[in-house]
Amino acid sequence: MAKYAVVDIETTGMSAGKDRITEVAIFLHDGEKIIDQFTTLLNPECRIPYRITQLTGIDNKLVAGAPRFYEVAKRIVEITKDAVFVAHNVSFDYNFIRGEFRALGYNYERQKLCTVKLSRKLIPGLPSYGLGNLCRSLNIKIESRHRAAGDAAATVKVLELLLTKEPKPEEINLKGLHNSFNKELIKQLPQQTGVYYFHNAEGKIIYVGKSINIHDRIIQHFNNTTTLKALEMKQQITDITWEITGSELVALLLESYEIKTKMPVFNRAQRRTLFNWGLYQQMDNEGYIRLKVDKKIKDEGLITTFTGKKSGRDELFRLVEQYNLCQKLSGLYTHNGACFQHSIHECRGACIGEESPEAYNERVLSAIERYTYKHCNFFIFGEGRSAGESSVVWVENYIYRGFGFFDNDADTGMELWKASVKRYPDNKDIQTIINGYLRKNPRVKVSFYDPC
Repeated sequence: MAKYAVVDIETTGMSAGKDRITEVAIFLHDGEKIIDQFTTLLNPECRIPYRITQLTGIDNKLVAGAPRFYEVAKRIVEITKDAVFVAHNVSFDYNFIRGEFRALGYNYERQKLCTVKLSRKLIPGLPSYGLGNLCRSLNIKIESRHRAAGDAAATVKVLELLLTKEPKPEEINLKGLHNSFNKELIKQLPQQTGVYYFHNAEGKIIYVGKSINIHDRIIQHFNNTTTLKALEMKQQITDITWEITGSELVALLLESYEIKTKMPVFNRAQRRTLFNWGLYQQMDNEGYIRLKVDKKIKDEGLITTFTGKKSGRDELFRLVEQYNLCQKLSGLYTHNGACFQHSIHECRGACIGEESPEAYNERVLSAIERYTYKHCNFFIFGEGRSAGESSVVWVENYIYRGFGFFDNDADTGMELWKASVKRYPDNKDIQTIINGYLRKNPRVKVSFYDPC
């Protein structure tokens, strides 16, 4: 009988390469019940950001006397030995745990299982598969949300439910589909990464989407009865076409291009699909660089883009905290006088003239540097449309040139990669997509050439 080590961690941030673990919980499950468990706070040996403390309640004082990771590493190896490593969004927890072991010179490897992916497959059509929303949909109560033990215990309950389920194709909700839609088409939908297109009775594309599993994502569309727009779109679908990309990055880039050029009516209605908000910079009369999240109307001063105001402001809050920037000069504090961060000594006083523009602007420039390419000429490689093929994305002189595919058996080299690329236009959204993908996938294969 398989054993499952259900894991949840709390961390100082989102990057497994830079951030550290502050709490870990592991429940060993034999497929029927919990047979062992281990939970502890960890001293990350670095400062815990204020926003993380707000989310988890874990602060620097709480972990001051906690063990370091190396002190509990043996226990983690033992409790997860010969077990499947299970987590909700397993790559996040697994990469952090592996990173900690790597720093100790130990190669930690376990078979993985993701309850997000398994939930999408076995319980299609839910509005959200984040742990909190998923548990609400399944009537699972989470004790101590955003704490390792509470979230791990909830993941155990999710796993137990999933272990009782089998895929049921008959659960696909076909009610409300256009009379002309050929339901046999559902059987042809690929369970691969790519871009898909919904067409209406006139053959016009009314929606473009991307997914790492086209079949499952379209089933979610069909089972979504939560909004009037979703129901209206479903009623208009008469045909579905798709483009296999293999690479998630290529799917993101192709989706962005198709939405911009075809402007499907339901993509415009669902504004979160488009990058309608931006982070802007502007020099004020005192010489300080001010940052602001605003509707994307102009390109002047545009640093990066977002799909919504909230995601933009959340990102700006992270920048302010990480680089000790001023909330007031970043449009996050509107009252007179010094900003709130100054009162807790996390703003150095640019808002009231205590810090010079030169010193402040140096940190602003460091903060926004992350949104520019770190190299001027490079190729990004990924999976292709078939087993014998690879994908390639090309950036030259800081300009996105496009993407393409090449045969793995061919003589690889720069000329082949360039010749394989189909040209696509560059824009700020493309830079946002590529930089975001590289940050989330630090181990992706990249080839740099001809430094500027």
